[in-house]
Amino acid sequence: MEFIKEEIEDTSDPEPSRIKHEDTEEQTDWIEVKQRRHEVNEVEEEHRKIKTSRKKAKQLHTCSQCGKSFRHKGVLKKHMRIHTGEKPYTCPQCGKSFTDASGLSYHLHVHSGEKPFNCDQCEKIFISPSGLKSHMKVHSDEKPHVCSYCGNSFSRLAHCKRHQKTHNEVRDNVCYECGKSFTTAGDLKLHQRIHTGEKPYKCSYCDKSFTQSGNLKSHERVHTGEKPFSCDQCGKKFISPSGLNTHKKVHSDEKPHVCSFCGKGFSRLDSCKQHQKTHDEVRDHVCHECGKSFTTAAYLKQHQMIHTGEKPCKCSYCDKSFTQAGKLKVHERVHTGEKPYHCTQFHTGEKPYKCSYCDKSFTESLDRKKHERVHTGEKPYKCSYCDKSFTESLDRKKHERVHTGEKQYYCTQCGKSFTVSANLETHIKKHCSVSE
Repeated sequence: MEFIKEEIEDTSDPEPSRIKHEDTEEQTDWIEVKQRRHEVNEVEEEHRKIKTSRKKAKQLHTCSQCGKSFRHKGVLKKHMRIHTGEKPYTCPQCGKSFTDASGLSYHLHVHSGEKPFNCDQCEKIFISPSGLKSHMKVHSDEKPHVCSYCGNSFSRLAHCKRHQKTHNEVRDNVCYECGKSFTTAGDLKLHQRIHTGEKPYKCSYCDKSFTQSGNLKSHERVHTGEKPFSCDQCGKKFISPSGLNTHKKVHSDEKPHVCSFCGKGFSRLDSCKQHQKTHDEVRDHVCHECGKSFTTAAYLKQHQMIHTGEKPCKCSYCDKSFTQAGKLKVHERVHTGEKPYHCTQFHTGEKPYKCSYCDKSFTESLDRKKHERVHTGEKPYKCSYCDKSFTESLDRKKHERVHTGEKQYYCTQCGKSFTVSANLETHIKKHCSVSE
């Protein structure tokens, strides 16, 4: 019996005990892996804590005004100038001050004319890298900042914010001299130059100065002859973008500004206001030399050249000079042979503008308007010195020379001067007949 019992014990399968032993080893290995991972995570967490504490230690320089923190004391010092308004860097040429040295450095380029930052896609150059960076968005057409009121998009956030103020009617920049308010500090600063008389931008070719750099740039093109803005419909070139935009209305025939007296339409508001003064008889621009008055400052300035003898518009081909750019342009066609005006109606015989009172027709609306004054008796052009009135401005101008003594017509043979061309022609005939 004992023998049989031992045999049974010996013949029992040893496999279960082996499986149990192997399972125990695998569990032990998995526990060890988990422990190691936990240890690694603890080490990494410790590193993160050390890194965070070091970063916080670096950002110990905190602004007492707004709570912002900075790694370096120098950066905090520069930041504090926003609150204090301190501008320790002053331009030696114009006295303008800046919060940092880089601002002054870029500003000095305004006086030197140096523009070291070039656009690699066009020929434009800039004073500062920020100016170049803003310009580059023109080429990319990137406009990520969208107005929440009208949907207009802008390349710069500052421009978008400034635009949104026009919807909100926020004008929080107030002039202390006259009380006028503006949407931006820059617009206020430009306005204040009216009161101070400051004109920091000086022309390189003449003595003129300007309140804005853009106005200076446009003016200098008068000297250089540069006209970079071209009309895509007729090819005509202009000095400034505003001149081009005004010209484009000629092609669209858009005339939104209507005279309240006669119903005449104008493409520009200032042209309409100027025209309305002829109805109001407002001549608030007076010449201090002769007392003659004008409807606009531009007409007064043009008139004063008679007294000063100034003729700023010089011919590129000869020594002649003129008071007006338009007269110079007409004169230069003598040299170039240019004939820009092509007649169409005179060849076809078309006369679309018919008189409202008789059967006469005209090729131009202005000619019809002048003719109709024969029927109406209207004489809108009144003499500035007496009660006489005239149907045409040219007749009034000729008449007023009787009062002013102005003599624009000169005999080339004897030098005698005349107020009207007809008198000069009569004189020349007599002079020539005598000399023969």
